[in-house]
Amino acid sequence: MLGISVFSHILHLVFQVVSFAPFTLFPTPVPKAVFSQALAVQTHYNTLVDKISQDADFLQEALASTITVDDFTARLFKIHQQILKEGRSQSIVLGLNRSDYMLDQRENDTPSLKQIEINTIAASFGGLSSRTPDVHRHILKMAGRLEESERILDNNPAAGLARAIAKAWELYGSEKAVVVFLVEDVQRNIFDQRYVEYELWKRNIHVIRLRFEDVFKAGSLDQDKRLFVDGKEVGVVYFRNGYMPDNYTSEQSWDARLLMERSRAVKCPDISTHLAGTKKVQQVLARPGVLERFFPDQPQAVQQIRATFAGLYTLDLGPEGDKTVSMALAAPERFVLKPQREGGGNNIYGSEICQVLEQVKESTERTAYILMDKIHPTPVRNYLMRQGSPLKISNCLSELGVFGAYVSTQTVPGAGLFEGPTLDHMKDIQFFFCNRH
Repeated sequence: MLGISVFSHILHLVFQVVSFAPFTLFPTPVPKAVFSQALAVQTHYNTLVDKISQDADFLQEALASTITVDDFTARLFKIHQQILKEGRSQSIVLGLNRSDYMLDQRENDTPSLKQIEINTIAASFGGLSSRTPDVHRHILKMAGRLEESERILDNNPAAGLARAIAKAWELYGSEKAVVVFLVEDVQRNIFDQRYVEYELWKRNIHVIRLRFEDVFKAGSLDQDKRLFVDGKEVGVVYFRNGYMPDNYTSEQSWDARLLMERSRAVKCPDISTHLAGTKKVQQVLARPGVLERFFPDQPQAVQQIRATFAGLYTLDLGPEGDKTVSMALAAPERFVLKPQREGGGNNIYGSEICQVLEQVKESTERTAYILMDKIHPTPVRNYLMRQGSPLKISNCLSELGVFGAYVSTQTVPGAGLFEGPTLDHMKDIQFFFCNRH
């Protein structure tokens, strides 16, 4: 399938069987104005994430309730606090983000772009989506749709992601240093990562793939806090692992994460940028006046970002959180209940919202969640290509994901950002679930 591949979900542990990643047989149309809006606002999101990551007071305020009830976020925040106490060893910040959207279309309304989430760690499918245009062009040609095939946009996020990593590596300042891809023990999505890796090899940048276990066993810091693993100096650590609790299989995994965070290696993301992508931060940003904190003299940027927000509501203890609980219990079909988790498949819908909230509504445990308005995209008729599933036309709900990359070299957050152009779009390559956002 022209390089859109993953290891089989069923057999890869034994036979390393390769299959195609799920995708739609034909491209999904997106209104030009909405598509342009998603690309244009990404630069502001890059700046926002960078500023949040360097605002320790804001992260403390935003996550104060969450870290008392969510052990995973608390562990991440503890590392963040230790780095602040010791002082950052590296002023270079590398961000590779992906902002995911759906088109919200209510009856008789024009579609509006609404953000589902922004991924600040291990944002995937930049590699596979670089191959999607050729797949769709080929299929359209085979279907006799030559004119439509010529209208498919070029799209190469893998090259853009690699450019940003290469820039961070260059600024690190050692030609002998390697780039580490921090990966899982079993990496089903390895081909997506390889496209970015090969772009770095084209630039003569040495890439090695390591697990938390490898860093723990063979990693060390010298007196200047340079990170070495098996004698190789590490210039950049690109996390494709570490975004879910299950990724940390032992205390050694946490020790390895701390070691890397304490080092002079450029981290993608560093621990504060990781925290900037949490669901709780997303909800806090939607409060009146919060975006203005980060863009005090840029009302247009505030307006462009805020226009992409769906309704987001706190579940903190107090009158505001109580109001959110009552609202959700009264009309659960209008909302999505979201825990502080990445990786998909964690959100709660419909009657299950009532089941969860009834259990935690009087407890601090409810602060581990946020509530979000449910987005209502218009289904598009298409064929879903999935291993083991019959080919049939279906109502499909697609996301639009826009990649962004930045390298900041300034101690003033948001200043001196090196940004390439917005790294194009990722569409029709993610897994397709009716209940995704």
